Amino acid sequence: MRLRIVVAGIVLGICTLSAMAQANMGTAAAKSAVGATTEPSKALDDMLNVFEQDVMGVVKAMPAEKYSFAPSAAIFAPTQTAKFDTVRTFAQQAIHLTEANYFFYGAVSGVKPDVDRKALDAMTKKEDIVAALAASFVFAHKAIATITPENAFVTIKGADGLQTRATVAAFGVAHGYDHYGQLVEYLRMNGIVPPGSK
Repeated sequence: MRLRIVVAGIVLGICTLSAMAQANMGTAAAKSAVGATTEPSKALDDMLNVFEQDVMGVVKAMPAEKYSFAPSAAIFAPTQTAKFDTVRTFAQQAIHLTEANYFFYGAVSGVKPDVDRKALDAMTKKEDIVAALAASFVFAHKAIATITPENAFVTIKGADGLQTRATVAAFGVAHGYDHYGQLVEYLRMNGIVPPGSK
């Protein structure tokens, strides 16, 4: 039952984010008429484009010297009882998003990404992390391009058991927005207005 609710939420999210993506694209030539059928790869890629624009704006906005920033008890009220020892740094959040793109979209396409995970985990410089994240989006777009009307809802081995290509592709964006929200808070804790709020 829980899986059905999650899948229903993801499909609703696909429709909503696809509509938002099409509204934000701003090009009349790319818009479909009401009632027209859109290829699943196009709808999912539009959603990924919106997410990519949002997250790349945030990782570029954080100054390089703040990539090691992570929330700590020191910046909260003294009565705060939360533990912060396992909280990711800004850099680790961005690297996690990079790895997640390869994980989810590798499942979508069935192509094993040619990346060295240990090398990703060892990155600390802003320019390296931003480039790695951008490369993971290139991989994700190529994976989404493999989704067709015939295979979009064929069951595959996904991130959490058996799923479809379309649901894994949509969940990749949904998962990413969770971390995007955290990155936005990291910016604000450092007095930086996120690009999406300007």
